[in-house]
Amino acid sequence: MKAQELLPFIDELNTFKHYGRVKRVVGIMIESQGPESSVGDVCYIHTGVKGAKKLIRAEVVGFKDENVILMPYTAVSDISPGSLVETTSQPLEIKVGTELIGKVVDSLGHPLDGSPLPKGLSAVPTEQDPPNPMERPPISESIDVGVRMIDSLLTVGNGQRVGIFAGSGVGKSTLLGMVARNTKADLNVIGLIGERGREVREFIERDLGAEGLARSIVVVATSDQPALMRIKGAFTATAIAEYFRDKGLNVMLMMDSVTRVAMAQREIGLAVGEPPTTKGYTPSVFGILPRLLERTGTNIHGSITAFYTVLVDGDDMNEPIADTVRGILDGHFVLDRSLANKGQYPAINVLKSISRIMNHIADEGHVHNAERLRDLLSTYIESEDLINIGAYKRGSSKEIDEAIRKYPEIISFLKQSTKEKVSKEESVFRLMELMESGE
Repeated sequence: MKAQELLPFIDELNTFKHYGRVKRVVGIMIESQGPESSVGDVCYIHTGVKGAKKLIRAEVVGFKDENVILMPYTAVSDISPGSLVETTSQPLEIKVGTELIGKVVDSLGHPLDGSPLPKGLSAVPTEQDPPNPMERPPISESIDVGVRMIDSLLTVGNGQRVGIFAGSGVGKSTLLGMVARNTKADLNVIGLIGERGREVREFIERDLGAEGLARSIVVVATSDQPALMRIKGAFTATAIAEYFRDKGLNVMLMMDSVTRVAMAQREIGLAVGEPPTTKGYTPSVFGILPRLLERTGTNIHGSITAFYTVLVDGDDMNEPIADTVRGILDGHFVLDRSLANKGQYPAINVLKSISRIMNHIADEGHVHNAERLRDLLSTYIESEDLINIGAYKRGSSKEIDEAIRKYPEIISFLKQSTKEKVSKEESVFRLMELMESGE
């Protein structure tokens, strides 16, 4: 490149550094006088402890009067009044590339095992706009997730976004591990947001396994980390998935859990002075959820099929976060504690779950058999009390008789061990055999 061609770039360079000074720290909020910056910009807080200088990375989250409000990516320590604040005038970027596959990284994209980042990675911003609605190709084909109940009765489309709603301890992580190991997607991106530190390694080694990890990138933000790191974990996982989607891949994104992202945003909202509204959640929570969830799906290059887990307090499916997420996504799977207590795994309640895309991507015979199984299961459950106490007389209803006869086979069909691998073709064929037997 000639010198004259470089002149426009040189003119655009900002050779000045912008600084401010810390005025006060309240809880997780740092208030500084300056520097000139925008919401989302990354800043460095210079601290000096016993002669050892240290840089603390923080992000601008708001303004109060003429002061800048910052949230740190790490714990608030070693900061004193008058500490220097330097702005980068840039939002957070992470390094992404195929060399990250098989690695476990933190919210900033750094390997958790302490190893250096591989060379040849590309820098991408963690916050990006969702695809243009007019540039989203319609979902026209299914994706094999390797779970018989889902592939046959709740078929997921390539690029569909689904919520997994459950209370604690009903099998969300186990189900995500099954999908990660068995799916036919090109790559898994798994975000563990707000997890207990103990459960991270357990999920990677027990639920995901070496086979699943070899084709996955895992982003971890544990519950002990600051609220901003938990939110960035969700945005980092989404940005990684977007990078590979733009390379033309079909990506499977799994995030556990969206509820903890919302709780982290509530912490930040309350700290910067937002009023608590719906059950204590601040207005920004209901702004960040669609901004995060709408980034996945299809675009002109590839697709991101997404599974988001939602924790429901007391198994209440109508609490604010569950209700909001259900309205944004393209389907919901409800994990039922009563089914888990009976030893039925995956504990998906088929009658309370729905895939909004299934009727558009499955053939007519498949849809008919799935609806028929739902009808039989519903009929049996409605009459279960009468059947158990012996009040129902066989022959009174042809529909109930068929439901009683096929119920054990239906339950056997719905159950699947965590190590069992089943293709979508096998699942659909077995559903057809089950519905046509005895007719």
